[in-house]
Amino acid sequence: MTRDELKQILPHREPMLLIDEAELREENLAVGSYTVKGDEWFLRGHFPGMPIVPGVIQCEMMAQTCCVLLADKVKGSIPLFGGLDKVRFKNQVRPGDTLVLECSLTRSRPPFYFARGKGTVNGKLAVSAELSFALMPKNKG
Repeated sequence: MTRDELKQILPHREPMLLIDEAELREENLAVGSYTVKGDEWFLRGHFPGMPIVPGVIQCEMMAQTCCVLLADKVKGSIPLFGGLDKVRFKNQVRPGDTLVLECSLTRSRPPFYFARGKGTVNGKLAVSAELSFALMPKNKG
């Protein structure tokens, strides 16, 4: 899926749409990616002269990739984080890097969903986490 196709599923918009493309590789494996350009808003102060993608942004990228697994359910909903567990940051993600994200669901109790994800740069682990989120109805108005 391209960014335009992702907008058909995700309620996120720029500057918070944080994946460039994503696809469902298997029934329970979504793979997304984001190439860090260097001019992103989240790099401006993190850190001057040594920009590094903040860990919380990497976790949001994973969460957005997870939404591809539930595309039909996410449409018309707002996906909200419920929690992050066992989060680990192993390597920095810097301008010019492409972060490849892999996510799979581990269980569900609608409207709550639980997933495991990881992000790699050039095959090296950058981030891993267990995520939980809820799909809540959009409030009109």
